[in-house]
Amino acid sequence: MEPMHKINKVEVRNLQIEDYIQLSQSFKRVYADKDVFWTHEQIETLIRIFPEGQVVTVVDDKIVGCALSIIVDYDMVKGDHTYAKVTGNETFCTHNPEGNILYGIEVFIHPDYRGLRLARRMYEYRKELCEKLNLKAIMFGGRIPNYYKYADTMRPKEYLDKVRSREIYDPVLTFQLSNDFHVRRVMKNYLPNDEESKHCATLLQWDNIYYQEPTQDYVDKKTTVRVGLVQWQMRPYKTLDDVFEQVEFFVDAVSDYKSDFVLFPEYFNAPLMAKFNHLGEAQSIRGLAQYTEEVRDRFINLAISYNINIITGSMPYVKEDGGLYNVGFLVRRDGSYEMYEKVHVTPDEIKSWGLSGGKMVQTFDTDCAKIGILICYDVEFPELSRIMADQGMQILFVPFLTDTQNGYSRVRVCAQARAIENECFVVIAGSVGNLPRVHNMDIQYAQSGVFTPCDFAFPTDGKRAEATPNTEMILVSDVDLNLLNELHTYGSVRNLRDRRHDLYELKVKK
Repeated sequence: MEPMHKINKVEVRNLQIEDYIQLSQSFKRVYADKDVFWTHEQIETLIRIFPEGQVVTVVDDKIVGCALSIIVDYDMVKGDHTYAKVTGNETFCTHNPEGNILYGIEVFIHPDYRGLRLARRMYEYRKELCEKLNLKAIMFGGRIPNYYKYADTMRPKEYLDKVRSREIYDPVLTFQLSNDFHVRRVMKNYLPNDEESKHCATLLQWDNIYYQEPTQDYVDKKTTVRVGLVQWQMRPYKTLDDVFEQVEFFVDAVSDYKSDFVLFPEYFNAPLMAKFNHLGEAQSIRGLAQYTEEVRDRFINLAISYNINIITGSMPYVKEDGGLYNVGFLVRRDGSYEMYEKVHVTPDEIKSWGLSGGKMVQTFDTDCAKIGILICYDVEFPELSRIMADQGMQILFVPFLTDTQNGYSRVRVCAQARAIENECFVVIAGSVGNLPRVHNMDIQYAQSGVFTPCDFAFPTDGKRAEATPNTEMILVSDVDLNLLNELHTYGSVRNLRDRRHDLYELKVKK
């Protein structure tokens, strides 16, 4: 509907008791039944107990809309309830400043000013207030005023489904769904006098993605995480001490930039295989595996000393069953560690070294993010990272080793695809240089990088940072986890949310 007057200025501000006369005049244009109009005492009470929860929309000094709300505890409203119960029979004695739900009790716009998205401004204010006060969600009972037209032919659930699919238009529910609210349930007798809705209401909810449970911890988890990548130069090393002199140099350098993680490449300690050149390839890789537990222990000491989480790349490891695996370790700065395994080994790893594929697909908790780790070839199998995404992965780390640009391109392109489809950051690090004295490890090609989803909050090409190709260096980059939360909820496309679970599923076989 077109407004009656030309609009010069629109403002959303807190409701003042001096606004009551204007407010009542606007309200009477919306509701013909005088019994539903708020009294001066009720408005005064709301302003006194929760002033920031009461707002008006002002057009050229005229109040044309209002949104009223209180705070309640989630347990009070998560199930069936009535409007009278949640408002304390409109006394608002149910308002609880210590609660965790912003509960909407009224929204209206003067009929002459509808169709201008003015109500949306008040909803945006509510969302910002919910985030500011660290409340879990916004909830309220929503009318379905067009339901009476269909009540003889369909149940409320069928009506909701058709409104969702835009087969039916409902002036209230359609608006709420378009503003990112979702229906939790249908409630009976929420408003006993609501004949249009046939005494039904939808319990609507908008979740605050920034909500944090109350905690006694002094320090909250970081939302901006700094990652450091080591683009490792393959060169001859005679001893493990020689290797770790270089390792510690890089850990020291990356930690100086206050990084939270440092990532090393796959098989970064391969130069030590030169010691076993007199043996066959399968025996020399098992010779290299003799160092693995000591390598892990040295990384633990570095993680503690330099206060940084280390992803050790990968190395060969012989398990108790005698099988040879490609594994690495997440070594946390508190000294704890966990092992990860390469699930898909390449044909060459099987042919030349006799490696077996691992069986672990999991995510890891750290002090600043939930992460996943896939070794090289594994990133080319989208099922693995999708399982991790379902477990809440925010950053995927990929240590790799590739000898040709073809191999590198497979890893890189797949890594970028994983970032988009799983709505996460992907960090890859590889080796450069050559090892002329190590069999089956001739030359390496790499360009390490940090990749992102492709949406407005991220780089347009999905590249957060890239190393110089085929050059030994470190790369340090920040990733903002809050951007992922926004993407999950407000992204132009939402790959995780929009999956057709009714049509297909992905699961790990036990």
